[in-house]
Amino acid sequence: MLEVYERSPAAAADNIHDKVVLDHLQRERGRFKAESAGGEEVRMFLERGRTLKVGELLKTRCGKYLQVTGAEEDVVEASTDDPLLFSRACYHLGNRHTKVEIGEGWLRMTPDHVLEEMLRELGLKTHRCRAVFVPEPGAYARGGHGH
Repeated sequence: MLEVYERSPAAAADNIHDKVVLDHLQRERGRFKAESAGGEEVRMFLERGRTLKVGELLKTRCGKYLQVTGAEEDVVEASTDDPLLFSRACYHLGNRHTKVEIGEGWLRMTPDHVLEEMLRELGLKTHRCRAVFVPEPGAYARGGHGH
């Protein structure tokens, strides 16, 4: 079993022992069990409130390094070539506190038939697929807000 208590600098990249494949919900947690790509049990004991990034390195208690890899998961991808329409869609999803990954003219979110219908009614094209989901960290990712 590998126990992780700390994040590591990129300089350790030459010494990666294994990878740990995590979905977006697992990457948000500080304490959980997982399995490495090589089949070893991994227990995470990291500070809470700081999302793991895809590609980030973690140091185990025994000095081995693990790299965080994003797991493919079910997502909805919506797209448009119209920047104003795209901005409106992002606004409406943000107004509903929906986790969204944003690219150039496309966005991804977890499947939700009501929100998918809203996006189609706005004029975006939508389709379901499997992809690594890396949502925006949000306005308060670096700390709380004053109320």
